[in-house]
Amino acid sequence: MNEYETPVVYELSVPGRQGVKLPKPDVHKTALPQELLRKELRLPELDELSSVRHFTRVSRKNFSVDGQFYPLGSCTMKYNPKVNEEAAALQGFRRTHPLLGARETQGAIALIYKLQESLKAVTGFEGFSLQCAAGAQGELAGVLMIRRYHHDRGDLKRTRILVPDSAHGTNPATCTMAGYTAETILSDSSGAVDLKALKTACAGEKAETVAGLMITNPGTLGLFEHRIREILRTVREAGGLVYGDGANLNALMGIIRPAELGFDVMHINLHKTFSTPHGGGGPGAGALGAGPALTAYLPGPIAALTGGTYSLAAPPKSIGRLKAFNGNFSVLVRAYTYIRLLGKEGIRRAAEYAVLNANYLKHLIKDEFPAAFGADRPCMHEFVVSPRMGNGITTMDIAKRLIDYGFHPPTVYFPLIVKEALMIEPTETESKETLEGFAAALKAIAQEARTNPELLKTAPHHTPVGRLDEIAAARKPVLRYQDKPAP
Repeated sequence: MNEYETPVVYELSVPGRQGVKLPKPDVHKTALPQELLRKELRLPELDELSSVRHFTRVSRKNFSVDGQFYPLGSCTMKYNPKVNEEAAALQGFRRTHPLLGARETQGAIALIYKLQESLKAVTGFEGFSLQCAAGAQGELAGVLMIRRYHHDRGDLKRTRILVPDSAHGTNPATCTMAGYTAETILSDSSGAVDLKALKTACAGEKAETVAGLMITNPGTLGLFEHRIREILRTVREAGGLVYGDGANLNALMGIIRPAELGFDVMHINLHKTFSTPHGGGGPGAGALGAGPALTAYLPGPIAALTGGTYSLAAPPKSIGRLKAFNGNFSVLVRAYTYIRLLGKEGIRRAAEYAVLNANYLKHLIKDEFPAAFGADRPCMHEFVVSPRMGNGITTMDIAKRLIDYGFHPPTVYFPLIVKEALMIEPTETESKETLEGFAAALKAIAQEARTNPELLKTAPHHTPVGRLDEIAAARKPVLRYQDKPAP
């Protein structure tokens, strides 16, 4: 630390200093069990103002959607209205204990029921479960439902799940966890599912082993699968079911209902499409919708309304509970608030603006950053570019340099079928001025790549921490702060 840097919380510590004086206890004092105490853990001693300034200062070093543009492709980092937070903080929701029975929690169960009904209206599915903690768990639940469906029919030969090569990485992992083999289906030259390859995988004796297909629409390239009905029909004719990865619903909500396209089951990331803060490991919610073939297998409990009374129960053939209690309930409150705030027309308008913003940004940067696929056709809510700057400049260099311009980098190196991929999703909540500022930064970086490539290779330059050795960080992580060098 140099003389101009503000010391961190441990260096600020002064013996005997305190910010809060606790009242005298009105119960008998009992010594803490010694096995729970860590003698080597030296906690800082600070006054209240020093503590507040420390945490405020640290928070300003982080990127956040409230402070910066967050164009993370496939993540839908839209602005989260503060009214969502106010609703989630209402005492009746915030202080309701999950172990209370249905009689004492009618309001909370009513919200779950109404959110289920709202999602049915948006997606067209017959049933919904809000049990799953996040999208990956929703995926697992959906594939387990497909597995149970086939087993109930005695169809035990079906051991393969077909997965496009542009799929989210969780898709093949989900197949393996559910006891299936993931089989990759290649993309064609347009970035769509190669229909010929799909039909080959579903032909002849192979048809008997097809359990289903996992597919994202729009795909991770930001393009709508224009042959989606034929894709689904091919899998169905082979006896398989179709799982929809609903991570990209932000481009479709209010415009297309996935169930009407023929999907049997689909998870929706409420923490993306329906505007709940996420990142850093949570919170999430992987709402799961199902059609007629699979509704009875949904994970429980599911809210129901009978004679004016709300209750929770599992469907008759439920695959069971995947999370304690009723999912991440505060996320459900936020999602329901967002839906009620926008209404039917607002939901559609949000999707339209998400697509408009993506296409506008794609157009602004097309000369320096042309789309890897679909350059001559409209994208949906996101698009993928493959920068080729020369001078040894990589996508990672561009991403690091963007931080110096005050923008969080887009998703990098995904999908895997695009070399040096940069995946950009502006969402509907960003203004025209923000998009133009981001485009200007990308164009400036492209110019720097030609005239001063070392500037990019050593970026970022204006952050609390400079360029990190990412390999060393992964192999030798430092997981705690040390106020003194290790002996």
